[in-house]
Amino acid sequence: MTLKTAWAFSVGVLLLATAGAGAQTAATSKQSRTAARAAAKPTIVLVHGAFADASSFQYLIPLLLNDGYNVVAVQNPLSSLQDDIATTKRLIDAQKGPVVVVGHSYGGVVISGAAAGNPNVKALVYLAAFAPEANEPVGPLTDKYPTGLGKALRPDAAGFLYIACDQVHDVFAADLPESAARVVCATQKPVHNSVFGATIDAPAWKTIPSWYLVSRQDHALNPDLERFYAKRMGATTSEINASHVAFISHPKVVARLIEQAATATAK
Repeated sequence: MTLKTAWAFSVGVLLLATAGAGAQTAATSKQSRTAARAAAKPTIVLVHGAFADASSFQYLIPLLLNDGYNVVAVQNPLSSLQDDIATTKRLIDAQKGPVVVVGHSYGGVVISGAAAGNPNVKALVYLAAFAPEANEPVGPLTDKYPTGLGKALRPDAAGFLYIACDQVHDVFAADLPESAARVVCATQKPVHNSVFGATIDAPAWKTIPSWYLVSRQDHALNPDLERFYAKRMGATTSEINASHVAFISHPKVVARLIEQAATATAK
């Protein structure tokens, strides 16, 4: 190799190294910006309701992640209200920084108990959810505001309740395709019947700003009961033409509501 060739080779290596370092720096910078953006936003904690688990949020979670939010979804045993509150509280308390807690259906009872007293919880979002007062079981109010869900429930030998498969679509998920409703039925997670008579001591919505999404076409939880809860809470309320599972049938609308709550309570 001549001196001229060696010099050209050295310059080429230097240029390649510089380009590589620049690309690596740009990638690192992008990662840092993404991490900083996520760190500046609250963590979203999702709490499922009865007859479901955390996988029911599979269409909602990617939307929130893509908008820069950290997201975690609890897996509650649905064995008792006390167990579900303890499991959810453990997940909420494990988060660093501000938190927005979202509860669907029975998950509204759970977040009302689990989020109480935690200063990091900046907002609560109720999706067609129960929002009980202190020492108020949800059973009597569902009797006052009836739906078809009660007649669709089937208990097993241990006192856990399922929705009859031939009624899942009409009662629980009328705005999903029949094929999706069959999957909901096949994968449903039963809830112990004791939860409908259980109570909480100090509802978190008493002290934490709350948002409520009423599902106008809900056949599992009466929309008028949802409106009653929202008004009593003083929640920022919106309504949607959807079944009990709006976060599945209209995930973009639900994501936007959650992000509004997160933005409104940011400091």
